[in-house]
Amino acid sequence: MNMDVITPTNPFVTSDAGKMPAHQAVYEQLRVMILFGDLAPGQAVTIQGLVELLGAGMTPVREALRRLIAEGALTHQGNRRVSVPVLTSSCVDELAFMRRTLEPELTRRATLRLTPQLLKNITACDEDLNKSIAQGDVGGYLTHNYRFHTMIYEAAGAPMLAATVDRLWLLFGPSLRVVCGRFGTNNLPDKHKELISAFHLNDAKAAALAMAEDVAQGVEQIKSALEGA
Repeated sequence: MNMDVITPTNPFVTSDAGKMPAHQAVYEQLRVMILFGDLAPGQAVTIQGLVELLGAGMTPVREALRRLIAEGALTHQGNRRVSVPVLTSSCVDELAFMRRTLEPELTRRATLRLTPQLLKNITACDEDLNKSIAQGDVGGYLTHNYRFHTMIYEAAGAPMLAATVDRLWLLFGPSLRVVCGRFGTNNLPDKHKELISAFHLNDAKAAALAMAEDVAQGVEQIKSALEGA
């Protein structure tokens, strides 16, 4: 496991983590590890191992694991072990349907609400993402790609839809890390350039279409990786 992902320097573990209840802090740490593939699909880990890795008590770790199992991000293996589920082709198809339905709609709504500053931030994030791709930085790619999408969805003003999509990403994330490991960052096309252009034109329809195509590309990459496994 890469322990860097659970340090406060990770952008998705906030500096307020120490102020959270212990079970919430552990949940956030484990969620980031799953989202960015530090726990690989099918990799079993013991509860005691997570206690030692996170420096947390047994009770908050168990509570966090219960939440993640309920969300489908982990499965219980028995003998005090848990693992990230291995996605089947049918699971990918279901998740893809939900993503293709929800993410373009969130993008359409976000287009109508974007401020100049937020668009600037989204553009800067995509520039960081492109730098990570050029450098072969898998961790940077996964982090900036997630941040790029999250900024858009949070701008949509539809928190229930955005929360649902975030849970879908939690299920896709580990497999995306597998894709990066197998094919490298140079084989990760996206539609971010077209998406940002649509934002500048305030063209909600074009932005939604670009997001739909972006999602479709990601899904195909994951399906190709599963088929080659």
